[in-house]
Amino acid sequence: MDNRCKHMEIKIPYGKETMTFRADDNRVSAVLTPKRRRAEGEHAANMSQTEAETVRQALSAPIAAKPLRESVKGKKRITVISCDHTRPMPSRITMPILLEEIRKGQPDADITILVATGLHRASTREELIEKYGADLVNRETIIVHDCHDERNLRNLGVLPSGADLVLSTHTLDADILIAEGFIEPHFFAGFSGGRKSVLPGVAGYKCVTANHCAEFIAHKNAAAGVMDGNPIHTDMAFAAEKAGLAFILNVLLDDRRCIVDAVAGDAILAHEEGCRRLLNRTSTKAVRAPIVVTSNGGYPLDRNIYQMVKCMSVAEQCCDANGVIIAVGECRDGHGGERFFNDFAHGDDPETLTRQFLRRNRNETATDQWQSQILARILTRQTVIMVTPLQKETVEKMGMRSAETIEEALSVAEELMGDREAKIVVIPEGMGVIVTR
Repeated sequence: MDNRCKHMEIKIPYGKETMTFRADDNRVSAVLTPKRRRAEGEHAANMSQTEAETVRQALSAPIAAKPLRESVKGKKRITVISCDHTRPMPSRITMPILLEEIRKGQPDADITILVATGLHRASTREELIEKYGADLVNRETIIVHDCHDERNLRNLGVLPSGADLVLSTHTLDADILIAEGFIEPHFFAGFSGGRKSVLPGVAGYKCVTANHCAEFIAHKNAAAGVMDGNPIHTDMAFAAEKAGLAFILNVLLDDRRCIVDAVAGDAILAHEEGCRRLLNRTSTKAVRAPIVVTSNGGYPLDRNIYQMVKCMSVAEQCCDANGVIIAVGECRDGHGGERFFNDFAHGDDPETLTRQFLRRNRNETATDQWQSQILARILTRQTVIMVTPLQKETVEKMGMRSAETIEEALSVAEELMGDREAKIVVIPEGMGVIVTR
């Protein structure tokens, strides 16, 4: 009989590549993955054609709406909201098809592509070319939203939360408003896509921060996969309706960022159908362990620590109290925000930070406070070790530990747990699963 321990080799997305580590079979309690991976042997060849066909099929059978080419007839000024550089939306495929459909119905349309940055920095020309292709960037009118540009913002009244609804005039002055996006689990809005193109996508700064207030972030229904009773979603849906979002194209992506499904049509009903399909693909039962290894799914989602909080929030649902979360991310853009960094580097301990956030009313919400609030919550319950090339000092100032490899992080985690055989749960794409109890 062979009593030697068998090992499994596990790949974790990291930047545009992967990190691989080995672990004893008997230590790995579970590897939680979405049901959206392509089958073995289904290669990238001809995928562009298949993806395009998926998009065209969705547009040919819109949900609770007329076909786009009919909806735009007689509409001169048309705005199409599109994701920014931080999102893996395959706009090189979707945007040309959308523009083609629009021009079939309204050949002389004055079309503006509005890049929904929310509170993110502006996309550079190089990032726009990477996203859309040089030909489209050189040919089309593209405006990058600026949440601070008062000249191009307008107040539309009050959100259900009581905050002011302030949106880009480029959405409000259009004869018809369209949005493209992708649907994935979102750690406090339930799902991305649909109404999120408007709020936070093209909203004013104060409108976004009020929507992301501490009270809402702490709400029990502000969680991945939940929209019913989620106050953040309620505000977002209201904003999309007031903006007149008339038609959406939302896609679902596999682990290689390829389109595997798409929905189009009514901004509410098409999005809800897309969320149902995604939930079927991504939901998985929680498996608990003292050590959880995860990532954001690679580039562009792991471009900074700010974004990495998302996979940590998934890992915490499987990690034992006082356990260890190992988060693997390239973080090529650093920590992701000065205020976010300073909350930890020059602020109080996580428990005190949380109390400070909760004392602020929604109109006092500070930049990136929501991400700090969620990271603080995690750090009160678990130790986080980041596997990243970032300077060790940067990571440690934010209350986390740093390691260069997954093996090194596991060794530190085992030491912290006082158990060299501690069980491990692996969630290779933390942002790609919805963990249920």
